[in-house]
Parts: sequence; C-alpha cells; structure tokens
Amino acid sequence: EDVGALDEAVETGRLREAILMAEARHEKKAADIADQIVGRREQVRLVLIAGPSASGKTSFARRLAIQLKIAGVAPFALGLDDYFVDREHTPRDSAGRHDLEALEAVDLGLFNKQLLALMAGERVRLPRYDFKAGKRGWGDEVQLSTDAVLIVEGIHGLNPRLVAKLPAQSIFRIYVSALTQLNIDHHNRVPTTDTRMLRRIVRDARSRGHSAQDTIRRWESIRRGEERSIFPYQENADVMFNSALVYELAVLKPYAEPLLMRVPRGAIESLESRRLLAFLRWVRPCSPDLVPTTSLLREFIGGSALEDYRF
Repeated sequence: EDVGALDEAVETGRLREAILMAEARHEKKAADIADQIVGRREQVRLVLIAGPSASGKTSFARRLAIQLKIAGVAPFALGLDDYFVDREHTPRDSAGRHDLEALEAVDLGLFNKQLLALMAGERVRLPRYDFKAGKRGWGDEVQLSTDAVLIVEGIHGLNPRLVAKLPAQSIFRIYVSALTQLNIDHHNRVPTTDTRMLRRIVRDARSRGHSAQDTIRRWESIRRGEERSIFPYQENADVMFNSALVYELAVLKPYAEPLLMRVPRGAIESLESRRLLAFLRWVRPCSPDLVPTTSLLREFIGGSALEDYRF
C-alpha cells in the first residue's frame, strides 16, 4: 500500500510474489475485457484503444489480441497513423507547427470508408504513411472474414468524431491509464503523472536516444495534448484497464536515476529532475530479471516478448 511496504518486500525477498500477483491481475483483466468483447461478438467489429502517454497501450493491445485469439476471434490491427493527411494539409498549432495530434490530421473520410469496407468483407488496399516525406502511399491489399475484429490504438480512440459513420453498437472502446495506487506514506500519494513520466524517460532513452532533459522538456506539451484529446472523452469508454503495477518503481529506479542525474544543474528541466530524484531516494531498487517478458512494463525497460508480435 505504500513505498515502505514495497521496500520491505524487496529487502525480504517477497517481491517475486508481489510481481506474480500484479502480473496475474493484469492478465485476468485483459481476459475479462476479451470476454466482454466475445460476449458481444455478433455486434462488435471494432475495438478502439486510447490512453495518455506511457500508459502501455501498445502492449495491452497485443495482450488483448492474444486473449481474443484464445476465444476464437480473429483480431486485425489497423494503424491509425497511416491515415494521416499529407503534410501540407496537416493543421497547425498556435505556434505555427504541424499538429499531428489534432483530429483533423487524420483523413476521417478514408478511415471510416475503409473500416466499413473491411467490416463488410470487401478487399481493401490499406494506406501506408511515409513520415519522412510527409506523404501517403499505399500498402497491402487485405480482405477480412466478416466476423474479424479490428483493433485500432490511437490518441483519438475515445472521440466519437473519429468513427462517426460507424454504427455505435459495432464499437467497443477501452481506456488505458496507469492509475498508481501506491502511496509514499499515510499522507502523500505517488502522482500518476510521475509514474508515467518515469516510464517515458526510460523508454525514450532506450528506444529513441532521447535524454531525460529532452523528455522533461516535451512533457508539458504532451500533457496539453492529453488534456485536449484524451481526458475529455474518457467517459465514453466501455471499460478501463489500469496498467499500473505496484512494483514498477523498484524496477524503473535503476534505469531512471542515472538518466535524471545527467540533466545539467543549470537547465530549466533540472528542477523537475531533482524532484523526481528526491522521490526515488525512498524506493529500493529491484532487478529487472524478476519481470516476466510478457509484462507491460517491458514496453519501457526492454526485453518484451510482445515487441515483435504482429496480428
């Protein structure tokens, strides 16, 4: 229930049990959500997954796909990013920069048209967006069985305007967020945003070569995007998946601390890095070897068995 109990579990060797229980809870919840979708199999043809940055949407989508396969449902992943409009048609923000997080950056007409065609069992040539050129190209032709379930993960998944042309009963929406329930002590809780920021810092350094200073600098903009495009629509979700893991701070600490310590003392971002470092001092580190390769946490620290899984 608090950091002290987490530290005690690390010291006494009981953390393995806590990890196994936390992971089992995740798996059970994913299976329960899959069962809800299967229970509406005659109607549901599209699953939309949305959530704030570093909530683990990608890993959750893959675990859900596996659970659907177990239940005999054929999932098919559709990339929302491939439906971006060409760069010259992308809306701009107040600073004049291309705003890829705006709903208008997506070709809603083409997206809805192809969704309806795929759900009808028609053969469709899918778009393939070239981010370097800022142009849409074309990829493979696909044809799905009429009982296949499309899974789309993206920032606008809970916004009704994304799929305005589809029947409401054919859509199942999932909100993924890391709602940390761990407290520092009886009077102070661990902010959910801090856990997500630590996840993002670790992942950005590992997979994108970004420094902690880079991630902290971008965080305010990321949060603004969430406030605009995700949080106002979270009540539209059919179900919520809490991706927080009670043990994750102990695993994230050895990755995050050295990255935070490299933020220059005089930089604007150093205040935030020092705050996070002060908070992490209360957490005893844990070896990542205890984390299962199927864990959602592996999306951030690496070594995920789900990373190359395609469906």
